[in-house]
Amino acid sequence: MTPAMIWLFGLMVVPCALILVLAFFRRGLYGGIEYTWTLENLALVFDPLYFRIFLKSAGIAGLSAAIACVLGYAAAYAIAAMPRRHQPMLLFFAVLPFWSNYLVRTYAWIVLLNREGLIVNLARWVGYEGELPQMLYSEQAVVIGLVYNYLPFVILSCYAPLSRLNPEVTEASRDLGASAWTTFRRVTLPMTVPGIATGFVFVFVLSIGNFVTPALLGGGQFQMIGNLVYAQFLTANDWPFGAALSMVLIAVMLGLLMGQAVIADRASGGKGARDG
Repeated sequence: MTPAMIWLFGLMVVPCALILVLAFFRRGLYGGIEYTWTLENLALVFDPLYFRIFLKSAGIAGLSAAIACVLGYAAAYAIAAMPRRHQPMLLFFAVLPFWSNYLVRTYAWIVLLNREGLIVNLARWVGYEGELPQMLYSEQAVVIGLVYNYLPFVILSCYAPLSRLNPEVTEASRDLGASAWTTFRRVTLPMTVPGIATGFVFVFVLSIGNFVTPALLGGGQFQMIGNLVYAQFLTANDWPFGAALSMVLIAVMLGLLMGQAVIADRASGGKGARDG
C-alpha cells in the first residue's frame, strides 16, 4: 500500500467503519453503548420527526450551495477576465477570510444582523423609516452565514476551469455571429460545469453537517442535522443513534461526490472511463 492509501485507510475508512458498526448497537440504560445488535437506530432515523429535520437541513444546505455557486461563479468569472498580473492578488483577497477563525467570522454576522447592527443603522442612515424584518436568529441568517463562510471554495473551484479556457474558442463563437450571452451560455458555461459542480458539492457537504452556524445565527429556533448529531453524542449520550444519523449523512455525501465525479468525467469526454 502506498503512503496515500494508508493515510486514507487510517483516517477515513476506519473511522467510517467504526461509525457504521456503532449504529447497530443499543444505547445503554444510563447512556453509553450496549453491545447488542439492533436495527432500531436506523429505523428511528426515518421517523417523521427526524426525517423532517434532515429534509430541512438538506433544503438549507442546497439553498446555500446554490446561492454560493451564483455569487462564486460571478466572482471567479470577473477575476478570470482581469489581466493575468492582477489575478493572484484578487484570489488572495478571495481567500483572505479563511485566515480568521470560523467562530469569529460567524459572530461578526451577529453584530451585522442584530436590531442595532450595521445593516439596520445603514438603512436608517439612507432614510428608511419602516420596520425591518428580524433577520438574526432565522433561517435566512443561517443561509447568509453558510454562504459567506464557504463562498471562497466556490470561487476557487470555478476559477480553475475559467482560467484554463482558450480565448480563441470564445473569439471563434463571436466571429460566427453569436452574442456575448449566447457565447457564455453555449460555450463558457458548459465547459466550466465541473467547477460549478465541485463548488456546489463542497458547500452542500460542509453546510448540511454544520452545527455552529445554526446554533449561533439560528439562535436555537430550529435544528439542523448537525445540531442533532452533536446533541446525541454530547448531550443525550446516545452514541448509537448519533452514529446512525452520521452514517446517513456520510451516505448522502458519498452520493454527491460520486455524482460530481460523473459530471467531471462526462465533461472531459469520458476520458477516465476510457483510460480505465
